[in-house]
Amino acid sequence: MNTTRRQVIKTAGALSTLVSLGIMTQAQALAAESRPGFESKSYADAINALGGNPAESADIQVVAPDIAENGAVVPVGAVSNIPNTTDMWFLVEKNPFPLAAGFTIPAGTKADIQTRLKMGQTSNVTVVVKADGKLYAASKETKVTLGGCGG
Repeated sequence: MNTTRRQVIKTAGALSTLVSLGIMTQAQALAAESRPGFESKSYADAINALGGNPAESADIQVVAPDIAENGAVVPVGAVSNIPNTTDMWFLVEKNPFPLAAGFTIPAGTKADIQTRLKMGQTSNVTVVVKADGKLYAASKETKVTLGGCGG
């Protein structure tokens, strides 16, 4: 993605204003600024942006419906039983932008995330977990009867 100087100045100005007004913390502003992978238009590019190919793990439980009637709001979740989990990302393989959500897990917190994702069509929901600097993943297929991405 080509970022122009004008876009950088606009973004930095908006984030600085939010931080100075106390609406957003500095850590939140930095997190909003660096979002690797969210602009990726292919599953492989999104995985590469997260750090490379993860190893399959049975210690990650992906909770997603077998059939979702409305792809606009699909409830999904994941639990990581891998010690020292620091990050969790949700990817929808066939969405136009596969990386759908990312969460940072504070130290000492149970890695249990529940959220809702938009799915354009039947696809695998993959959860990628970062623990001790290594990537792990687990997937589950969800069939979508009415797509939520304009389909």
